[in-house]
Amino acid sequence: MMYQTIFLQAGGGGIGNYVLIPLMFLVLYLFMIRHQMKRQKNEKKFQASIKKGAKIVTTSGIHGKIVDLIDADNTCVIETGAGKIKFERSAISMELSKKYAPTEVKK
Repeated sequence: MMYQTIFLQAGGGGIGNYVLIPLMFLVLYLFMIRHQMKRQKNEKKFQASIKKGAKIVTTSGIHGKIVDLIDADNTCVIETGAGKIKFERSAISMELSKKYAPTEVKK
């Protein structure tokens, strides 16, 4: 009697369970994995496009200005208030030059 009740409760889902699980994986891929891949692609473009003289912020929160770019070991020298520091390009978080640049007003 008890086993019959368990089997009846377990068998209630039918084909709905087989459709729901792949649908959950599809949503997981679209909203999380694909978004992360797009973000990484944009970050690599940004790091490759950095020029001398740009004001930047590192991932650790240090503000500075790029003094030198060294392509051989993918690093850059950043001038801060305390002096010059050598960083990996991947440690650069964002560019402040574009953020604080005056925007043109269309008339």
